Amino acid sequence: MSRCVDTIRGSPPGILLIRSIRGRDWSLKTYRYVVLLVTFVAYTAYHASRKPSSIVKSVLDPDPTRNSVVNQWPVGNVFVKRELVGSGNVSRSRSKGWEPFNGVDGTLKLGEIDVAFLACYSMGMYVAGHLGDTLDLRLFLTTGMVGSGIFVALFGMGYFWNVHVFWFYLVMQMVAGLFQATGWPSVVAVIGNWFGKRKRGLIMGIWNAHTSVGNISGSLMAASVLQYGWGWSFIVPGAFIFVGGIMVYLLLPAYPEDVGFPCPNDVAANSADVHRDEEAQIQKEAIMEAEEKTVPQVGSVTRKSVGLLEACLIPGVIPFALCLFFSKLVAYTFLYWLPFYLSQTALQNQERVGCGEHVL
Repeated sequence: MSRCVDTIRGSPPGILLIRSIRGRDWSLKTYRYVVLLVTFVAYTAYHASRKPSSIVKSVLDPDPTRNSVVNQWPVGNVFVKRELVGSGNVSRSRSKGWEPFNGVDGTLKLGEIDVAFLACYSMGMYVAGHLGDTLDLRLFLTTGMVGSGIFVALFGMGYFWNVHVFWFYLVMQMVAGLFQATGWPSVVAVIGNWFGKRKRGLIMGIWNAHTSVGNISGSLMAASVLQYGWGWSFIVPGAFIFVGGIMVYLLLPAYPEDVGFPCPNDVAANSADVHRDEEAQIQKEAIMEAEEKTVPQVGSVTRKSVGLLEACLIPGVIPFALCLFFSKLVAYTFLYWLPFYLSQTALQNQERVGCGEHVL
């Protein structure tokens, strides 16, 4: 075997188990399918765990005409749906809701939580990109997903613990934002390690559907358990991303060389001009034996990252960043506020009709 084996981080434990059961290794094509599927599920879980806040906003800060029915979750007395707290007699009163979000400044507090989450998410993205280039991407992504699941669920546990302190929810969202920042740099780096430039456009076009799938699945999960208490709308997506993190740890090879395939930047490996995945699997051992005698290999541990200035100087990075900035501006506005806006507007229109006003 080549010297690259001494510097790589090794195969994921789930793949080692499958390999021992099958008695032989997967082909390069199979590994690519596995990487595509695991990273798709991983970032689907990231987006699903961001959706609960948009679903729950209308419950935390509801319209005065909305009434809540007290239900009990069948687990027992620990997870019991609590009666929502009233806010007193004020001009913009909230007969139901969840303190501190059901007061006059409730919408402002909800907005502050979103800003805190996105601010930590955006600042953490820069740090996560550098850490992802120096740490094991599989373990780094696993840590981010497990941490996100824990703090998203802790936000929901504030319902069962009867927490009405604003800073608790603010801190939970801020820490969750930092963990969420690990997702995008990690999964994009893994895809870039496994797929060449020739098919990268097609692969990214198909793979990037995880954003929409995650938003849809997150909305469905959060809405399906909302009747048992808004805390479950956070716990269920949090559990989803937590389980996804375990799957990443068990099954995601972050680099081809970590499962025995040639390092993608090696001269000897690239000069083989292997066009078929089956041939790559057969010739893998022979290529790595030849590389040991000719070219010093570079494992995944020794990969070098570029700095912020060098990245900005790459052609197309700045225009792409600006395009992404404006598209995300619109996307996250709809992601976090559209359900709340529609629910409030619909109720207000119904109230006006009930009062005898003519609505055109």
